Amino acid sequence: MLVRFWGTRGSIAKPGPDTFRFGGNTSCVEVRSGAGTLLVIDCGTGAHGLGQALMQERPDGMEGSLLISHTHWDHIQGFPFFAPFFAPGHAWDVYGPSGLSGSLRSVLSGQMQHTYFPVTLDQFAATIRYHDLSVGTFRIGDVTVTTHHLNHPALTLAYRLQADGATVVYCCDHEPHAAELASGLGPVSGPDLHYAEFIEGADLVIHDAQYTALEFPAKLGWGHSSVEYALRLCEEAGVARLVLTHHDPLRNDAAIDLILARARADLAERGSPLEVLAASEGLVLHTSPALTQGDPKAGAGNFAPAATPSGPPALVWVADGDLEAALSTALRLEGLPCRVAHSEADLMEALGQQGASVLLLEPAPTPEGPGLTRRLRQSLGQTGADTPVLMLAAEESLARRDDPLVSEWLVRPISESFLRARLRAWSLGSPCRWQRARPQGDEQRRLQRLGDLGLLDTEREERFDRLTRIAAAAFDVPIALISLIDKERQWFKSCHGLATCQTSRDLAFCAHAVAQKSDLLVADTWLDDRFADNPLVLGEPRIRFYAGSPLTLDDGTCLGTLCLIDTRPRQLSSTELALLHDLRDLVLLEISPTP
Repeated sequence: MLVRFWGTRGSIAKPGPDTFRFGGNTSCVEVRSGAGTLLVIDCGTGAHGLGQALMQERPDGMEGSLLISHTHWDHIQGFPFFAPFFAPGHAWDVYGPSGLSGSLRSVLSGQMQHTYFPVTLDQFAATIRYHDLSVGTFRIGDVTVTTHHLNHPALTLAYRLQADGATVVYCCDHEPHAAELASGLGPVSGPDLHYAEFIEGADLVIHDAQYTALEFPAKLGWGHSSVEYALRLCEEAGVARLVLTHHDPLRNDAAIDLILARARADLAERGSPLEVLAASEGLVLHTSPALTQGDPKAGAGNFAPAATPSGPPALVWVADGDLEAALSTALRLEGLPCRVAHSEADLMEALGQQGASVLLLEPAPTPEGPGLTRRLRQSLGQTGADTPVLMLAAEESLARRDDPLVSEWLVRPISESFLRARLRAWSLGSPCRWQRARPQGDEQRRLQRLGDLGLLDTEREERFDRLTRIAAAAFDVPIALISLIDKERQWFKSCHGLATCQTSRDLAFCAHAVAQKSDLLVADTWLDDRFADNPLVLGEPRIRFYAGSPLTLDDGTCLGTLCLIDTRPRQLSSTELALLHDLRDLVLLEISPTP
């Protein structure tokens, strides 16, 4: 299931510069199953943005379901502003608890009385059906929904959603039944144990975490959880991933950063496998049961394939044994059937027997290789004319990019993650919004110059770290890097805000700046086809904004970049860009000081 956050704040909307990264809108979460069932959980002020996006997606009409946890204002304020409700051709089912105050429909209509709002509920143009819920299980499309009562002053329901073997649980607002559990310590028993059983084994739990353990005693009875309680219950229940949400309106972004860092440190100290994140507006998660099947790398950015295509296998014919093994492994990890051919005759026979979902070849693996793609197309005939042909070249000079019969050239070295992404996209017939930067003609000279300077794999140096600290502070970004682009990797000569010293070159935004030898500014990665599916965007550190200025020596050699990274979309003014250039020039002075 895909999960997208549109509102993450608790109690009251709190937009402003101090809440920009994690969000100021009140609760609203979008969930979509693999089959396309659309669910919206809670309808706080974040629902306004979601409604606008849905109208752009399907202005002529769509079906969806709204699950309301309870009818406190911060969970229904967006209801009168949800655009699909005002559009004919749309059909929505609205689910929520009914209590002493009346049916769900009557409670929702209350905030739209003329005293409070100019439009009544009866003036909605869409078809709206209301469903009063209690504890139980029901289905919406391919999603099984189970409810559970939460400990809150108003009648409140948690929702457990199950589809495609994955489980997402949404729990807002909820207070520990045993107040002492707010500390995260002590035995879990009674109603708290029953609650832990409700969330048990979930792939993703979205949990109220409005307070810390220190704040909780003064808020007892207000109906909210502490961070420590959410962590303890999710660990107790064997949850794979926890997202802390319903942030206190007095909590700014920096304070949430500290809470998240403390939570992660506590989990690491006790060796807990639980992954924890803080909800932020725009955060997108792909939830799969593969995250809980013992993969130590499971987590953000390590998602299972969206689906396993049925039909013919991928056909591989390459001369390099190591490459054949890498391709076979990538196909297996993607759940794609694979057949390896050992000659052109073997390849043609396999095509005739089963066809192919994708062909993976090396250029000219045999003396008769130059005409291979043409012969393959002829063998595939009219019905197989759309079969993708991927050529894996050992170097850029072997990639004959003007060959119209080749769907894509992949130049080695190539990381497993990038290879898997391309295979998945071609086999499923879907676009892959992640591109590698192509090395330029002076690549060998550039790599030689980089090696001669002796900058790679060195100890940290204060003269460089000082500049990235200044850059991060000057631009108010969490990450600033001095990135050097090596043959197969990017290596960080200085790294402020990241707990790693290198990544594969495939992942490197900076490689694009080096290739074009000019500033690279990406205002919003989600809207850029080069980066939207990059694991550094989908997973940690969740890059939304990038600005890199190339480190170009006097002889024209471009080594890497001084770059800025943010988790929110933004722009740089001309004054800010000039400041980035000033800092880049200071980095160049440290790299190649003037005699």
